Amino acid sequence: MKKYFLLPILIALTGVLSAQQATQAKKIVADKIAAVVGDRIITYSDIKNTIADYARQGAEIPEHAECLILDQAVLSKVLMQQAEKDSLPVTDEEVESDLDLRVREFVRMYGTEKAVEELAGKSIYQIKEDARESVKEKKLAEAMQRKIVENIKITPAEVKVFFDRIPKDSLPFYESELEVGQIVIYPQASRDLEKYVIDELNHYKQLIESKTSTFEQMAKLHSEDPGSKDRGGEYQISRKDKSWDPSFVAAAFRLKEGEISSVVKTKFGYHIIQMVQRNGDEAVIRHILRTPPITDEETNAAISHLDSVRAKIIAGTLNFNQAALKYSQDEQAKFAGPFFMGRAGSTYVTIDELDKEVVALLGKIKVGEISQPANFTDDQRGKKGVRIIYLKSRSEPHRMNLKDDYNKIAQLALEEKKAKAMDKWLTSK
Repeated sequence: MKKYFLLPILIALTGVLSAQQATQAKKIVADKIAAVVGDRIITYSDIKNTIADYARQGAEIPEHAECLILDQAVLSKVLMQQAEKDSLPVTDEEVESDLDLRVREFVRMYGTEKAVEELAGKSIYQIKEDARESVKEKKLAEAMQRKIVENIKITPAEVKVFFDRIPKDSLPFYESELEVGQIVIYPQASRDLEKYVIDELNHYKQLIESKTSTFEQMAKLHSEDPGSKDRGGEYQISRKDKSWDPSFVAAAFRLKEGEISSVVKTKFGYHIIQMVQRNGDEAVIRHILRTPPITDEETNAAISHLDSVRAKIIAGTLNFNQAALKYSQDEQAKFAGPFFMGRAGSTYVTIDELDKEVVALLGKIKVGEISQPANFTDDQRGKKGVRIIYLKSRSEPHRMNLKDDYNKIAQLALEEKKAKAMDKWLTSK
C-alpha cells in the first residue's frame, strides 16, 4: 500500500523519521511535531508511546516501526476529519463503552483497579481521559473507512486475474490444514462430594467470621482459582462486564462491604465471596473457589453417554453439528459452532494450533471419522471433561492454487481492491 503521508493532502511534515535517524537517538528532545493534518498534530511522543504500548502487549515491533506508525496516524486523522465533515455517528456513549472495555481488560490482566493505577502511575479516571480523544478518533476513522469500502465486492474473474498476477515462484506454501470438531461433556460430581465441598466452604466462612483467620489467608491456602489465589482471591468486577458468570456477579452485588456470601454455584464450581469495596456497578471482591472432585464412576458415565452420541452420528440419526448443538457442554459450540478456530478466525487450523491431546486422537482416525471418547482437562475452566473428536477434512501441503485456496485468494484480492479504493479516495482529497 502507498505511503499515505506522501499523497497530496493537507499535511505539513516538520520532521522525517527514517532508519538513519535511529542512530541519532542519543540526542534528547522533549517533543517535536512529526506531522500536521488539518488542525491536528502528530508528535514524536505519540509515535514513541504507540511503539511502547505494542511492546508492553508483547507484539513484534517491525523494522522502521516509527515510519509505519506515522503513516497510520496520518491516515487515521485524515479519515477522522472526513468522518466529522460527513457527520458520521460516533456517540459519547460508544466511546465511553470502548474505554470501559479497555479498562476491564487491564483489570482482568492485573487483578484490580489499584494494580492498574499503580502500573500506570495515574487514576482510572485519568487513564480514560488520556485515551478518550484517541479512542474517538479511532472509531471515527473506522466508520469512514467502512463507508469508503462498504460497497466493494469481488468477482470470480477478478480473483483469477489477481491470482494470475502473482509470480509462480512467489506463491506461498501452505502446510496441511484440518477442520476438527469436538463434542464435550463435563462429568457431574456426586452429591456426596458436592456436599463435602459446600461444607468445607461453610467452614472457611465460619473461621473468617470468627476472626480465627482472614479471607485472604483462607483463599491463599484453599482456593482452586489460579488467577486470584496468590492475591488472596481478589478481583475487580463490573456488572457491565458480561465475561463474568452471571450467578457470581449477582451474588457479589447483593453483599454489603465486608459481608461474606453463602455458597454460590457457578459453571466453575462452588464459591464463597466477600465484598471488599463497592462503587456503583464496580466492585472489589475476594472469593474462594472449590471444585468437587470427579471420580471414575462419573467419568465412566460421561464416556458411556458420548459413546451413545457417537453411535447416533455414525448411524446417521444426527449429523455432527446437530449432535454438538444438542449434547455438547462446550460454550463455543452453542455460539460459534463445534469446530476449533484458527488464528485467522476460520475453521481451518494447522496442527500446531491444536493441543497435544487432540493431535494424539487425530492420529487414530481418518477424514470423516469420529474418535472414541477420551478424557481431557479444560485449562480455562479448570475442570476435567470427556470429548469425542471429528476430523472433517485434511488438506495436503501445497502451493497456493485456485482449486484449494479460492476463499483465501478471494479475500486477498478483495483487500487489494479495497486498498486501491482507499488510495483513490485519499488522492482525491
